Amino acid sequence: MALDENGPTEDQDVIGERRRLVSLAYRMTGTVADAEDIVQETYTRWYRLSEQEREAIAVPAAWLTRVASRVALDVLKSARVRREQQVGQWIPEPVPADLFLDTVPSGSIAEGIQDPLDRVTLDDAVSTALLMVLESMTPAERVAFVLHDVFGTPFVEIAELVGRSPEATRQLAASARRHVREKRTTVVAPERHDEVVRAFHSATRGGDIRLLMETLAPGVELRADGGGVVRVAPNVVAGADRVARFLLGVLQKEPELVFEERRTADGLGYALTLAGKLFGVVSFHIESEGITDIWLVLDPRKLGTWLSPSGA
Repeated sequence: MALDENGPTEDQDVIGERRRLVSLAYRMTGTVADAEDIVQETYTRWYRLSEQEREAIAVPAAWLTRVASRVALDVLKSARVRREQQVGQWIPEPVPADLFLDTVPSGSIAEGIQDPLDRVTLDDAVSTALLMVLESMTPAERVAFVLHDVFGTPFVEIAELVGRSPEATRQLAASARRHVREKRTTVVAPERHDEVVRAFHSATRGGDIRLLMETLAPGVELRADGGGVVRVAPNVVAGADRVARFLLGVLQKEPELVFEERRTADGLGYALTLAGKLFGVVSFHIESEGITDIWLVLDPRKLGTWLSPSGA
């Protein structure tokens, strides 16, 4: 279909939905690769329709959202099995802070949620902390939560996707929201986050275990994801002393490791490079007592977004 004087064609409108669909699928699956595959399958199904069938679809964006969500639901069911079989920890793929900006229309966050603590901000919606909570949900809960609480999709539409009644679907989202509320913690202001992260970096580079422990909460937990490709600690490293000693041990083994500041979806973090090549990404969750979570992703399959000009 060619351009005309009235503006973009229908095909261009459809292709223009791609970034929003990837952001939707990423929130549902926790990896950009899965999200890209979901969107590819969604467009394949769109172009398999006849021209008459496509013309009969009143709102292509809504159709694409439904199909992408249905494909994501199937991917989630199989992904859980794959992740349980992975050696070591599994962490959602870290993404640059601006990767999915403006992909959720203003005002689309669910309007019917009264308690501010139950409402997910756009920043929260791609944070590692929230994505880790979403991993604990059933696929149906996750889809209902993302579609309704983040993208504002009506329960009637979600019900068709998950094979439940609208009321049952409402309960799915409520259950998911309880999971989020139970795990929700109070984060520090961005300025304080940056201050603590930089103090952490200074202490690790200086090899001062006392100063390093001062940046860590007593119950800090470090998770590392090598994807079965890179050798990392297979279990969670917990406690300020153990985490500090683990980190300083890593730096003793890899003294050439370079920390480069990057804005992640969790706030200030670091891209780790060796000999000029990207080796991993580390991000942090910080509360009043210090760093409570350190997420170290070394799986090369989860570093793609950091190789672009905006990410690396």
